[in-house]
Amino acid sequence: MYLSLIAGQSSFESDTIITSGGDLGITFISHGSLRFDYQQKIIYVDPCSRFADYSGLPKADLILITHHHFDHLDSALISQLSKSSTQIVGTTLVAESLPGVTIMTNGDTLTTVGRIPIRAVPAYNLIHQRDSGGPFHPKGEDNGYVITFSDTKVYVASDTENIPEMIELTDIHIAFLPMNLPYTMTPEMVVDAVSKFHPKILYPYHTGDTDIQVLIDLLSDVKDCEVRVRALQ
Repeated sequence: MYLSLIAGQSSFESDTIITSGGDLGITFISHGSLRFDYQQKIIYVDPCSRFADYSGLPKADLILITHHHFDHLDSALISQLSKSSTQIVGTTLVAESLPGVTIMTNGDTLTTVGRIPIRAVPAYNLIHQRDSGGPFHPKGEDNGYVITFSDTKVYVASDTENIPEMIELTDIHIAFLPMNLPYTMTPEMVVDAVSKFHPKILYPYHTGDTDIQVLIDLLSDVKDCEVRVRALQ
């Protein structure tokens, strides 16, 4: 399934992943925003114009929204990226402000456009709390997604900590894990997450001001997980 780095599209970096069903292109847009190109289908995750210019990017066949926070749900941009056949998937809270969404809750599975299976998995805080009380991301509200591209499973974790449910993830080839403190994980939490489900490739994303080198150093002795750093602050 491994990989070659290709020149970025516009100002964005991209990687190509070789799968049994053809090449999977991953474009690293910014923050929590990603684009996947597979079998002539365009998939966006959490597109947000606050962090990037989407004007030169193609319209979507599928848009996955992990949760309703402003840096993940951009209704105007979703409209801009959509065509009549675009499928939009999100949570119950996403659907409250974005009509026509296909709702998925934790544990749901769905075969989407292009017969690409996705599974919604939990994403929530265990420790980090708002000053006013309560977690930034309560259990049961938000989704991470496992997207299966032929023989290659990609886990986009969304805003989460190293929750116990991660141990149930199996055969994850590529993982996107967040380190945007205080809302998501510390580098140490990411290391624990990696120990739970052993992804072959880890892309730290949604990293904020976290020092990624700390994570790289902590994982330096983990031989079965390659850390790939891209522009995903």
